[in-house]
Amino acid sequence: MRRMRRGDICLFYHSNCKVPGIAGTARVCKEAYPDYSAWDPEHPYFDPKSDKESPRWFMVDVEYVSKFDRLIPLKELQQCNALKTMALVKKGRLSVQPVTAAEYEFISTLAGTVEQVGTE
Repeated sequence: MRRMRRGDICLFYHSNCKVPGIAGTARVCKEAYPDYSAWDPEHPYFDPKSDKESPRWFMVDVEYVSKFDRLIPLKELQQCNALKTMALVKKGRLSVQPVTAAEYEFISTLAGTVEQVGTE
């Protein structure tokens, strides 16, 4: 996440639901900064090992770019040979991960869009 730069396009993935999948795209509008919720003892994501001098958690701000006409389910993505090495389709996947230009363009094709990889 700390490598994400303003203007980078992201795939927006729904993970905590009945049918996880890619729903659309977003753009990074603010680069990585410490996740202050980790310092709040009342917050569900409080982490006593994180502090302002040495934060353990970071976040970025994103803005809406597009909603796909359909959700592309994880199960469908796992069936695609073009995505067999993509981190998203492997077990133990992370919430935030890099996506290659080829993977992005393939997923855009599945979504029925012709979105180009790039920044603003």
